[in-house]
Amino acid sequence: MKIGALFPQFEIGENPKDIRDFAVVADTLGYTHLTAFDQIVGLNKASRPDWTYVHDAGDMFHELFVLFGYLAAVTDKIDFVTGVLVLPMRGTALVAKQAAEVDLLSGGRLRLGVGVGVKPDEFEACGEEFRNRGKRMDEQIELLRKYWCSDLITYEGKYHRVIDGGINPLPVQRPIPIWIGGVSEAAIKRVGTLGDGWLPNFQADDTGRRAIAAMREVAVANGRDPDKIGIEATMTIIDRTHAELRDEMEEWRAMGATHITVNTMPERWVEEEQRWNKADIGGLSDPAAHIEAIKEFRAALPAYF
Repeated sequence: MKIGALFPQFEIGENPKDIRDFAVVADTLGYTHLTAFDQIVGLNKASRPDWTYVHDAGDMFHELFVLFGYLAAVTDKIDFVTGVLVLPMRGTALVAKQAAEVDLLSGGRLRLGVGVGVKPDEFEACGEEFRNRGKRMDEQIELLRKYWCSDLITYEGKYHRVIDGGINPLPVQRPIPIWIGGVSEAAIKRVGTLGDGWLPNFQADDTGRRAIAAMREVAVANGRDPDKIGIEATMTIIDRTHAELRDEMEEWRAMGATHITVNTMPERWVEEEQRWNKADIGGLSDPAAHIEAIKEFRAALPAYF
């Protein structure tokens, strides 16, 4: 398994040095990838009494392509993962261009994780339709791969039309790997039919095992080799013993995970609520504490690196 670190964006702050230091240390320690979340417009929870989402306007989200473009210049080996970019809130050609540029500047180190999103108000703020987002994203994935692999393309779909045009420069990876986020039935089908990999939100338990089995069945039914579809788990590492972490790593390995991202923020997936939630554990004190946490994890479980 490849072991990466989750960018602690809600606690890293605004200081470019802190942002750079976390990425440089993760790269130096041998973490294979850095995964970051996405949010364009933060919504005010106080004005929405029926709010059911964990992240709001109070949570800081650095813009992913700008962030990774910056970090590409100060790191050497670590890959950059959007985990996940809400693709149907963005224009496809612009995403193709931005992703290609990050991939080029990083020497082919981008992995594009995409998802359909869940907040109608955020789609409205971005000027995009919420109800057809799944169908649009399926078409976006197809079109992105065409943009990245040819100088000029012609494409006519239900939502996109490109006549003899393209992006320049092209990325190093042709195409850039596209991984799918989510655990819904539609997401599982999308992974099995279209995804190079999967960024699911579940634990190493029976629910996760059933979901992976379902995804593999979809892949086989569509003539794909499920062993070639990556699976990335996210594992919270703060306030846990080394033995607990080692046991969970082995559970993920047995389930077929190809990548694990270690999380130093107090968040976890709450299956009964089907969403990420703030866990009942203390957060770390400052950006330096997040660096110490990934250092400690690396030192405690060297066999996984």
